[in-house]
Amino acid sequence: MAELTALESLIEMGFPRGRAEKALALTGNQGIEAAMDWLMEHEDDPDVDEPLETPLGHILGREPTSSEQGGLEGPGSAAGEGKPILSEEERQEQTKRMLELVAQKQREREEREEREALERERQRRRQGQELSAARQRLQEDEMRRAAEERRREKAEELAARQRVREKIERDKAERAKKYGGSVGSQPPPPAPEPGPVPSSPSQEPPTKREYDQCRIQVRLPDGTSLTQTFRAREQLAAVRLYVELHRGEEPGGGQDPVQLLSGFPRRAFSEADMERPLQELGLVPSAVLIVAKKCPS
Repeated sequence: MAELTALESLIEMGFPRGRAEKALALTGNQGIEAAMDWLMEHEDDPDVDEPLETPLGHILGREPTSSEQGGLEGPGSAAGEGKPILSEEERQEQTKRMLELVAQKQREREEREEREALERERQRRRQGQELSAARQRLQEDEMRRAAEERRREKAEELAARQRVREKIERDKAERAKKYGGSVGSQPPPPAPEPGPVPSSPSQEPPTKREYDQCRIQVRLPDGTSLTQTFRAREQLAAVRLYVELHRGEEPGGGQDPVQLLSGFPRRAFSEADMERPLQELGLVPSAVLIVAKKCPS
């Protein structure tokens, strides 16, 4: 009865009877080695000690006979008499072989687990390297996008400045066309006008040429004021355009052009003065201008 011998051998090795019977049944009664492999692979399963709902004959690979069922009830049955009896020395030798087999299976299992652990560690390191490379690529992409954004903002700023300059040129052309009849004769004699601008010897033109910028404060008729920095060589028309764009009135409402006045000494700037640089008009490094609506001619 090889099946019973395998069952008893497993019990002799210290496995519970229920586990041994379950191992033999689930391995198709292919021998003690297959049963031991199953027991070692499933020793941590939570349901390893739950019995199978299968008759004993199924556990042993065949249907039980009536004599075998009787043999399980008592040692004096006929089935028990057909069972080979092992001497103590043979039993010890068989137990020793089984223990050696268990130790071998345990070593094989440990070696397999060690190989699996090494493989998991290699995978972890490989994933870490891939993650680091992905993080570096992401940082490079962010730096590249930031550089492109800075270049785009700079290009937009240059384009905005160009639009302002074009707006000034268009405004000059429109005003020249609108007032061409009376303004065209005024530009030739601008020489005597700078006479009343300096209020003291310290405001002579040679000293003003040292400044590259001019800070202009413009007082509006409603009591508010605008302050902006212009280049010293920029024309007075740029100041007038800045005031018209920021004085707060509704665009396209047909407003009259503004008239710029100097605070002290009192002076009304003409259309010819609009073509002259701020430095030449004595408005450098700073000046206060007054805005009044231009009276119709």
